[in-house]
Amino acid sequence: MKIHVLIDADACPVTDIVIRVSSDYEIEPILFCDTSHRIERENVKTITVDKGRDAVDFALLETLTPNDIVVTQDYGLAAMALAKRGFAIDQNGREFTNENIDSLLYTRFVGQQIRQAGGRTKGPKKRKKENNSAFETKFRQICEQAILIKEK
Repeated sequence: MKIHVLIDADACPVTDIVIRVSSDYEIEPILFCDTSHRIERENVKTITVDKGRDAVDFALLETLTPNDIVVTQDYGLAAMALAKRGFAIDQNGREFTNENIDSLLYTRFVGQQIRQAGGRTKGPKKRKKENNSAFETKFRQICEQAILIKEK
């Protein structure tokens, strides 16, 4: 069975890096987007779904098989990918793991509670060139790990 990298492509700043690196490992990239974010890359499969809350996430999860790699900023999607024995990484090179996902989900929950009560929370930091480098390094490590596990 082939390994895929499934990209939550709406607002994903590392799509081109993922496509380039995944070709080095003969891992097939698949882009997922909704109809309001039509994203196409040459020689890369794109799955476009209707707009709707979490529609892209559900389509991506339906495609996910064990050892596939998910690129996403969404903690909830990452948690579900881990539950299906996939790998998950964000655009800054942070790998989501069974050891850190509960804490990240809790932090997200607390932030939602603060905002619902009228409070403010800090947004994400502005991306820098170093983020791309960190992402590529960690993404290569995950690709190698997925291949090793798949070969067993």
